[in-house]
Amino acid sequence: MKEILLCKYGEIVLKGANRKYFEDALCRTMRRKAKRFGEFDIYRAQSTMYIQPMSENCDMDGMFDAARKVFGIAAVGRAAVAEKSLESIAETAREYLPAFLRGKKTFKVEGKRSDKSFPMDSMALAREIGGVILSACPYLRVDVHNPEVVVRVEIREYGAYIHAGQFKGAGGMPIGTNGKGLLLLSGGIDSPVAGYMIAKRGVQIEAVHFESFPYTSERAREKVFTLAKIVSEYAGPIQMHVISLTKIQEEIAKTCTEDYFTLLLRRYMMAIANKIAHKRGCGALITGESLGQVASQTMQALGVTDCMSDLPVFRPCIGMDKEEIITIARSIDTFETSIQPFEDCCTVFTPRHPKTKPDLAKVIEEERKLPFDELVEEALAGMYTLNITYED
Repeated sequence: MKEILLCKYGEIVLKGANRKYFEDALCRTMRRKAKRFGEFDIYRAQSTMYIQPMSENCDMDGMFDAARKVFGIAAVGRAAVAEKSLESIAETAREYLPAFLRGKKTFKVEGKRSDKSFPMDSMALAREIGGVILSACPYLRVDVHNPEVVVRVEIREYGAYIHAGQFKGAGGMPIGTNGKGLLLLSGGIDSPVAGYMIAKRGVQIEAVHFESFPYTSERAREKVFTLAKIVSEYAGPIQMHVISLTKIQEEIAKTCTEDYFTLLLRRYMMAIANKIAHKRGCGALITGESLGQVASQTMQALGVTDCMSDLPVFRPCIGMDKEEIITIARSIDTFETSIQPFEDCCTVFTPRHPKTKPDLAKVIEEERKLPFDELVEEALAGMYTLNITYED
């Protein structure tokens, strides 16, 4: 018996004349993912992507899990393929479905006839296959309102497909269809979630990480690389740019009023990120800031830092509270890594009483005590870059 994955499109179905552009991007991502699990034939028809194993050595479990994490896919189902005849569909259902229905008590069957040349309508097909299932699994009963399992029989262009339920996919838009952005990635909970959320909208992400060695440790750096690797399972390969802020922080601490330390550091970070973004062809900066969560994330403080970039700054977490962000972090498996107790650069030289409602003129006055452009260029000169991908 031949088994296949049926991946149903999400928002792509709403696209008009340029729909093929989104479908092509989705196929590229899926083919890249599939290489880890064997040789698959991947093709599309009727708002569905078909993933067909080409040998018995293919890892269908791994491919199924991977397909559910591809942005642009709304639902994924494992299905048995039958010929487009009632006899073949019934025999395939009798052989394939009991393994999925074992231990269940209720079910219903839904039919879908996309190929109108099939002689039986959807309701009649559902009744026939329901009878087949009851005969093969007499412990089951039909519940059309609240079944434990929904069996679907679909008559499509290339054949008939029988599956015991669909599973929710990642949703969103295919990676790369909405440009490229630069994520300011720390070792905290929020920024990996922000990267995931903006990638879900079709944005290809690169990342910049700011470190303060030796005030921050190598383990803190590795923690961030691990977070990037987890996010890359959804977002695709990520180019990570690493910048040392050690000298900048030491100069700020030596020269400026303590209350402004965090604001000044954030302005340096935004200015450096803005330069990297332009060089790398990114159309926006992305941060994990949430309004009012900490002193540097008040409306006034964000205004003071945003003016250091001439690119838009996207903040997917801006209106979320911490529990909402943590819920997403848990769902994408970044939370346990994020809470490892290794400090990042933002926790070094933290002022006792940071400005929460800063005046831009006073911030600039403090900043003029420093050789701003010289420190920025020196930091950029020490930057190094590495490629991070979940497949490694």
